[in-house]
Amino acid sequence: MAANPGGGSTDAGGGSVRHIPVLLEEVLAALAPAPGKLILDGTFGAGGYSSAILAAGAEVIALDRDPTAIAAGQAMVAAHGGRLRLIHSQFSHLAEHAPEGGLDGVVLDIGVSSMQIDEAERGFSFQKSGPLDMRMSAEGVSAADVVNRAKVADLIRIFHFLGEESQSPRIAHAIEKRREEKPFETTRDLAGLIELVTPRKMKDKIHPATRVFQALRIFVNDELGELAQALFAAEQALKPGGRLVVVTFHSLEDRIVKKFFSDRAGKASGSRHLPVAHERAATFTAIGKPMVSASEAEAEANPRARSAKLRAGLRTDAAAEAADMSLFGFPNLATLGKLGG
Repeated sequence: MAANPGGGSTDAGGGSVRHIPVLLEEVLAALAPAPGKLILDGTFGAGGYSSAILAAGAEVIALDRDPTAIAAGQAMVAAHGGRLRLIHSQFSHLAEHAPEGGLDGVVLDIGVSSMQIDEAERGFSFQKSGPLDMRMSAEGVSAADVVNRAKVADLIRIFHFLGEESQSPRIAHAIEKRREEKPFETTRDLAGLIELVTPRKMKDKIHPATRVFQALRIFVNDELGELAQALFAAEQALKPGGRLVVVTFHSLEDRIVKKFFSDRAGKASGSRHLPVAHERAATFTAIGKPMVSASEAEAEANPRARSAKLRAGLRTDAAAEAADMSLFGFPNLATLGKLGG
């Protein structure tokens, strides 16, 4: 799970925010948990959604790629007498944890938990001095590996596409110059350089490093690819009548979910200038409004909710389609495996 600054949630780069489940009432309304139903919470985090689903009488399979979240959730597992299974796994693998008969629901909250933000040693926040890490699973390539090893052209693409940072070239070239003298090791190393290169203006609502930190976090954890694969996995794992509910905090994530549901709505293939090649059976139909956002009251009470968007679909009895990543139009970015040390 991950925070989403810039175009996303306000807890992304910085301060301590107590974890409050976002759009909880709306999530429960779309998910419809009840006794006898089995729901998969693909982003357990602090257990906010799982707790509410259990309270509604459903059983829960919960996943999280963060071993810290798995350890912290054991007390909740013990308290629910077998109704909650908590598994250390990326949510892109959720179909592997579904029973043969399928799931009644899947919920995904695509955001970093406040627990991760609050732990300086995880390196998610530039307002807390710590190692430049950002790995949710504590394994693989770190943000420091990316900053110190990636080519300038790759850094520019990463910052521009994943962070929507307009000053990407200036920041990337400044990073290249500085790392020749001394590698980046801490969050303050990087944030301090960005502050010098692109100083904050009076009209700016966010810190100059917000978008770069967002881009690095998304890249290091392959968050967009994980989300896309999780949507395909949910399509396979849900039984007819099952519900897929996704809460996003950033425009890039919301765009992926919107494209997925639009594509799975069963539109006819072919051009408007040519005969229709064939009709595609819908694998999902919309639940309620196409998109739901937080009320003014919730956004005021919980800053994380301000950019949150919920989209939900009801699984039909049509066969799942192929997991074709080209649907989302992702650009070619640097390969993580080539950056590791």
